[in-house]
Amino acid sequence: MIDWYKKVVLENYANFTGRARRSEYWYFVLCNFIITMVLYIPMIISIGINKDSDSPGFLFYLAYALLMIYNLAVIIPSLAVTVRRLHDVGKSGWFYFIGLIPLVGPIILLVWFATDGQPGTNQWGVNPKEESNFIDEIGKEIEDRF
Repeated sequence: MIDWYKKVVLENYANFTGRARRSEYWYFVLCNFIITMVLYIPMIISIGINKDSDSPGFLFYLAYALLMIYNLAVIIPSLAVTVRRLHDVGKSGWFYFIGLIPLVGPIILLVWFATDGQPGTNQWGVNPKEESNFIDEIGKEIEDRF
């Protein structure tokens, strides 16, 4: 799970080309959710501790600052993996804006994100599930020619 997260955040930080498997997308979403919730815990604790005070306290503001820095750091990788996931199902990255349609848009995106990618190669590249097989086939084809 962490390997998929590192692949999205470190290796493919702003890579909007190619395709992303379902597992790459959903493991990134899961890790992102867990990290965000961990950063929310000190904020909630601080509010509970300082409920009688007008100010939530230093812990709240520190956790809030860390949360905002984290969100700014992962906005580009999250957009990139989303676009690559849409490429995997045969859609342009611009289809992400379909999520702006109230109620229906997010449901359509959720279905696309959960759908298996197109088999074989599409206009955005080789199917990531078949990528290793594709490389093996190219190697065999080269060997056959020589």
